[in-house]
Amino acid sequence: VQLQASGGGLVQAGGSLRLSCAASGLLTGYSLGWFRQAPGKDREFVAAVRGGNNAKYFAGSVKGRFTISRDYKNMLYLEMKSLQPEDTAVYYCTARPNWTTDYRNPGQYNNWGQGTLVTVSS
Repeated sequence: VQLQASGGGLVQAGGSLRLSCAASGLLTGYSLGWFRQAPGKDREFVAAVRGGNNAKYFAGSVKGRFTISRDYKNMLYLEMKSLQPEDTAVYYCTARPNWTTDYRNPGQYNNWGQGTLVTVSS
């Protein structure tokens, strides 16, 4: 399945954005996630939703501000509120057909969208 992220842009601190990720095929049963990569830094986990039971997981730095959701067809979303300059990064969506307890590790995924840039100004 191919993934394409969209919805990034420039926003002031305290603002909100909604990222979308469209898949070329059905995502039923897939576990899905969002990662981000700031300039000069490693790709880091942001949020994940487990296939089957829809359990959701968040990085501590975004918990309470970001929400992950899916439509069980071919879309994944990341609702971001109270954005801060440190949230500036390229955001990537990813999918895998089964769950891994190592879901925070980007090396566990081999299916990535092209990324969408989020820039938060202070």
